[in-house]
Amino acid sequence: MREAGVRFGLLCALIGFLCLTLAVFGFPVVESVQKIGEGAFGSRAGFARTMVQMTPLLLAGCGMVVAWRAGMYNIGGEGQYLCGGMAAASLFKLFPAMPPQALSIGILISGVIGGGAYGWLAGWLYVRRGVQVVISTILMNVIAVYLLDYLVTGPLQESKHQNPQSDRLPELAMLAKFDLQTDFHSGMMVAILVAVAVWFFLYRTVPGFKLRVVGENPRVARANLIPAERVQLQSMMLSGGLCGLAGAVQYSALVGYLSPSFAENWGFLAIPVALLGGLHPIGVIGSSLYFGALLAGTDYLSRSSAGGKSIIFAMQGMAVLAYLGFNYLRSRRAQFVGAES
Repeated sequence: MREAGVRFGLLCALIGFLCLTLAVFGFPVVESVQKIGEGAFGSRAGFARTMVQMTPLLLAGCGMVVAWRAGMYNIGGEGQYLCGGMAAASLFKLFPAMPPQALSIGILISGVIGGGAYGWLAGWLYVRRGVQVVISTILMNVIAVYLLDYLVTGPLQESKHQNPQSDRLPELAMLAKFDLQTDFHSGMMVAILVAVAVWFFLYRTVPGFKLRVVGENPRVARANLIPAERVQLQSMMLSGGLCGLAGAVQYSALVGYLSPSFAENWGFLAIPVALLGGLHPIGVIGSSLYFGALLAGTDYLSRSSAGGKSIIFAMQGMAVLAYLGFNYLRSRRAQFVGAES
């Protein structure tokens, strides 16, 4: 009951910050909130847009949770997301005649491997060479962007060599859509299942417990014979794999090809999603839904209001500030109650 009250208080804070942001930018608050809600949930198309935006945020957000819970502050979700997409497109380039069902599954597996390998590299640099994960993953994001540009104009370029993009996936190899009139696709179910699986791993298995212990205090972990470095390396590989899966889902569910525009900052947005979700997989389901609705709603708002699209980043920042401020007040209240007792 108390936890439900906390969540309700955080939701009220988010709504308050949303209204404050609209007011600061000169938007009519009530009308704008109505348009955002209508754009996010007011129609079948709006609901589909929200779910489509939510999917990569949920997958990559779970990736952030795994790494951050292990004390590995992964900022490289975008690079790992791109590597997942590039690995998926490479599989299709190498085996274009593969049966569609096998190709669809292989693409998702390739995405996990591609993103996981890139995350593992950042973890290896930290464990073996002492390179801080924050620094290495930021720089590796840039490398991934340039690698994408190289591949779509070189080895992965479409067969006619006219455009900087890869060949388009056959329709039968793409993830199934729930509604042919919208982009609502089955990748959403994959994301939900992954979030539940990550929760089970972190809170119902021994390896997940060890990962959280390492994140809380590596010295205590080592004192209890937990190989902290190995756990950190594995957490980065798993984190990168989840971000890479997000890239593979986007590739095989929506766009069907790679191009420079494939870099859409989903990996960066996953960081505030993970924080707002309390670094908990189930919480990330709610926070990714919030951000997905915000993206879909402000896109609808921008069609009728000049500058509507430009405030989305301010709203995201305000959401994170709301979460941090709320947690600060909670901790202060806990300290006060402890001192009184």
